[in-house]
Amino acid sequence: MLIVLRNTWALLLGLGLLMLGNGMQGTLLGIRGGIEEFTTLQMSIVMSAYFVGFLFGSRLAPDMIRRVGHVRVFAALGSMISAVLIMYAAAPDWMVWAVLRVLIGFSFSGVYITAESWLNNASTNETRGQALSLYLIVQMIGIVAAQMLLNVGDPSGYVLFVIPSVLVSLAFTPILLSVSQAPAFETTKPLSFRRLYNASPLGCVGMFLLGGVFSAQFGMASVWGTRVGLSVADLTIFVSFIYVGGLVLQYPIGWLSDRMDRRRVVLWLAAFGAVALMVPVVYDAPFPVLVLIGAICGGVSNPLYSLLLAYVNDYLDTTDMAAASAGLLFINGLGAISGPIITGWMMERVGPSGFFLFMGILFGMLAAYAAWRMTQRRDTPEATSGFTPVSPAASVVAVETAAMVDAEDARRN
Repeated sequence: MLIVLRNTWALLLGLGLLMLGNGMQGTLLGIRGGIEEFTTLQMSIVMSAYFVGFLFGSRLAPDMIRRVGHVRVFAALGSMISAVLIMYAAAPDWMVWAVLRVLIGFSFSGVYITAESWLNNASTNETRGQALSLYLIVQMIGIVAAQMLLNVGDPSGYVLFVIPSVLVSLAFTPILLSVSQAPAFETTKPLSFRRLYNASPLGCVGMFLLGGVFSAQFGMASVWGTRVGLSVADLTIFVSFIYVGGLVLQYPIGWLSDRMDRRRVVLWLAAFGAVALMVPVVYDAPFPVLVLIGAICGGVSNPLYSLLLAYVNDYLDTTDMAAASAGLLFINGLGAISGPIITGWMMERVGPSGFFLFMGILFGMLAAYAAWRMTQRRDTPEATSGFTPVSPAASVVAVETAAMVDAEDARRN
């Protein structure tokens, strides 16, 4: 692990700065939207727009890289991100923000693809799994640290929008100076949705439902916190614990899933998440309980993402794993687009608790579907791949790299 860190520290530093910038803008917009008196539905459209852009970026950015190269794409999209972060404060209108969120989602998707390509190129077959683990840790630390930075300025002013713009600009330096040449770039053509669904209906449905959970967490947590009157400090603590929970529980759940029927782990995790999220719906929970619920939500959803990827791979040949991962990422992105909008609609209908209710319903649906699938497919194959932690914020390159690690593990075993 230390050898991997020594060889890739500059890339990881740059990626960490990118996560700082992205983590700040998501929460900050929710707070500033409350100050500007945007409605919950308007903010849900703004938050959903990011995932529209990210999904388009995952499809179009690879072609851009092939045409003009890594460096030009990285520089152009990075400049776009810095400009958009400033424009949020200069044009506080929810429709303008929605357009800007599409642009920044597209740009972050392309930047992540480029940076992750360099990270993958800097790793060997033996160190690729360790590099992915370090990348996951850096992502989570970056997002958590971003929440703390929100306490250094006034969200009604410009400073908090300037800080992530500067951080993203600084992220280019270690990444561009740490690579001697741009790596060869290839992405795998996804499997058809029919083949994916035939291989694992639970994997496809689960990834779609988790897309809604992730987008609600990432996009609507700050909107919810603003609606219930949390201070900036309390809101940043709540959001931070979502990601802390996701990081802490990734590895123990992964260890467990490699030793028992993965469907059972999916079932019990999703059921536990559904029950936990119903607590703030039926009970006026104090802030410490809300923080615990946030940690449970992140601690359930993030491992489930990696778990479903591993479960689908158990039904595939190693040569199909990368293609399946790319297709599953697209399904997850489709689910993510609708998440903030439905959450916002539910918050307007039932109040702020609609934030937890929506995610609880999705977890309940996943648990119920997993239980039903266990009655339809009784034969569970022996695991052909290991559990490789992957962040839902990662691009198609990281997800396909995780599939490569799984395939390599399968060949060794």
